[in-house]
Amino acid sequence: MCLITLNWQPGQSVPLRMAANRDEFYARPTLGLHHWPGQGVLAGRDLQAGGTWLGLGLGVGASHIRLAALTNYRDVAHHRLDAASRGHITASFLNSSVGARDYLESLVATAQCYNPFNLILFDGQTLLGFESRHARLFALPVGITSVSNADFNTPWPKLKRLHSSFEQTLAASHETSHDEALLQGRLLELLSDDQTAPDSELPRTGLALNQERVLSAAFIRTPDYGTRASSVIRIGSQQAQFTERCFDANGLLGEATHTLSWGN
Repeated sequence: MCLITLNWQPGQSVPLRMAANRDEFYARPTLGLHHWPGQGVLAGRDLQAGGTWLGLGLGVGASHIRLAALTNYRDVAHHRLDAASRGHITASFLNSSVGARDYLESLVATAQCYNPFNLILFDGQTLLGFESRHARLFALPVGITSVSNADFNTPWPKLKRLHSSFEQTLAASHETSHDEALLQGRLLELLSDDQTAPDSELPRTGLALNQERVLSAAFIRTPDYGTRASSVIRIGSQQAQFTERCFDANGLLGEATHTLSWGN
């Protein structure tokens, strides 16, 4: 997962909305959004390492939904080929009943076993962020937060564009008749933005300039690497909806929507 923006409004009818893109090599085997057999997990799955980049969890009899989302921190010079798969961090949380804070406090001790990452966890009540480079966990503020392949809210061009568009789209939806299907479609369209940034605004992460340029778009297309999934999640008080569009090198493969309900 390489780009996430979310709106956190605790106490509201829809406390959490999220829009996110996952970028990956097309050759990496992946299953799209589905219910994992024998587990209370709804997510796509990385078939190479077995984990996930974004998912919801709901065990039998659960009174709260769980969410986990992860982005890699782009640090070419310090990338380790022998590091553990970061996708297991999210899958483990979704399959557990541990609170978000307790889970992250335990993760601090092992975070350096992985290549750097950012993590968002929601346990149904508490929404937390984590930056592994700094072993820093923190409560996400009310309102809109965004993260890509740097620290939270680092003003990369694509992050600023998505953050601003997401904010404007949510504001417009409150000023008109509220249509969830229409809003969901608009959020997915935001994720399809393939505009690249001017060279003067590109981050310097150790990649060649032409690579930084291609990766500066919210939606990435190259012959062998690009945006594999665009996801929109709406979490209400007793129901969550997860929509995912999947892509390969030739374009859109399909779209799936699943709903989870809990409580009384």
